[in-house]
Amino acid sequence: MNIVLVEDNILLSHQFRRIFEKNGYDVSVSPHAVGAIDLIDEMRPGVIVLDMLLTGSTALPLLHELQSHDDLARIPVVMVTSLAPDLSFETLKPYGVTHLLDKATMHPDDLLAAVRSLTL
Repeated sequence: MNIVLVEDNILLSHQFRRIFEKNGYDVSVSPHAVGAIDLIDEMRPGVIVLDMLLTGSTALPLLHELQSHDDLARIPVVMVTSLAPDLSFETLKPYGVTHLLDKATMHPDDLLAAVRSLTL
């Protein structure tokens, strides 16, 4: 199973990648939304793990772009962000977001469980 991880925090992206790879997932990382769309188009991942605040942008343009393509719109998105308490899951659901995790309170096992629930 392929995962595209869109995270601009280098330490977190390394940590998340290690967790996924240790559990048998193939992971490709993009630190920004612009590169992520090309990577997603090329890889056709089973899951996208996405931070909301990215260098130079938010995740919203990427989510809009994904929804404009029938095939890419079907890829589930796990949103991992420090803004989780301020976001409405119901507002994000139409963009393919299946899980909304708060970076400040989540445990790495929470992220793995969210991805596993989508890849079983």
